[in-house]
Amino acid sequence: MNPLENELDYPWGDALPEPGRAQDVAAGVRWIRMRLPFALDHINLWLLRDRIDGREGWTVVDCGIDKAELRASWETVFEQALDGLPVLRVLVTHMHPDHVGLAHWLCARWQAPLWMSMTDYTLARMWSGTAVPDSSVEGSGPAGGAAARHFVRHGLIDPQAQDMIRARHAYYTGLVPDMPARFHRLMDGQDVAIGGHAWRVIVGYGHAPEHVSLWCPDLDVLISGDMVLPRISTNVSVFDLEPEADPLRLYLDSLSAYDALPEDTLVLPSHGRPFRGLHRRIAQQREHHADRLAEVLAACDQPRSAHDLLPVLFHRKLDMHQLSFAMGEAIAHLHALYFQGTLQRILGEDGVYRFQKV
Repeated sequence: MNPLENELDYPWGDALPEPGRAQDVAAGVRWIRMRLPFALDHINLWLLRDRIDGREGWTVVDCGIDKAELRASWETVFEQALDGLPVLRVLVTHMHPDHVGLAHWLCARWQAPLWMSMTDYTLARMWSGTAVPDSSVEGSGPAGGAAARHFVRHGLIDPQAQDMIRARHAYYTGLVPDMPARFHRLMDGQDVAIGGHAWRVIVGYGHAPEHVSLWCPDLDVLISGDMVLPRISTNVSVFDLEPEADPLRLYLDSLSAYDALPEDTLVLPSHGRPFRGLHRRIAQQREHHADRLAEVLAACDQPRSAHDLLPVLFHRKLDMHQLSFAMGEAIAHLHALYFQGTLQRILGEDGVYRFQKV
């Protein structure tokens, strides 16, 4: 553990569910863990015991990416972790590939409805190509031609890196090739009845357009998605689709929605291990971003692009997948200071945005 993790309580220690198997974490709540082919090498998924229209079964929370290995892991889960009962509903916290990629398959496999926020469902349909088949519209976050041009405007001048980002234009569709044609909308403050308990929808911004967390007072359990993670900071990025966004402010403001939850809440995150210490972890995140913003501000005593700031914000070698998100996060920190009036933005003759203290 790093020092910050030592401030949190992990009820199951280092124990992790085996691939394809489930671990009980609360009454009617099971934890499954699946591998991802990224530096962030796993995702936590959740099974909630449920009853809908007189049928007994399960609500699945989040899905994993659409890869053969994850479909096989799900088949093992179906055989070994569902007690012979069906999936009744698929609920997705947000539109990132590791969360929504297999929604179309799970919904078709079980004839189960998809529950999701409107904004994230719509964007997932658009980026997967489902809503606009054969569309020439560019823009799928961290990859493709529009992403490359966006990062060039922020100082990514390395031609090889640009080419590699352009070449990944099918990044999203490769992980989310399809989306269900219909869905049930989730909204902030809504109570969803799952297994005889009310689960309150808490919508957060900054990480995804309309990210859904679920809080169950009866069980004292929060399914936090990516909004609150125990080991790593949540990625908050500016991508080409919304180049003037200020997502870091949105993210930090969104964390206040958890202030009223009990300190001993069991947090079920999408990455890392279930933990208690919600308010301490949120305080750590606020401190982390305050420190990063201070470092960015200090570095901008001279005009700096987002690319110039990568060594300031990231003290490790970045692969291409990480580079795209690192660029997005550097822009987000610069925009937070720019929109609050602490930095000015200058468009150079070379077409690159640079930021400097006012």
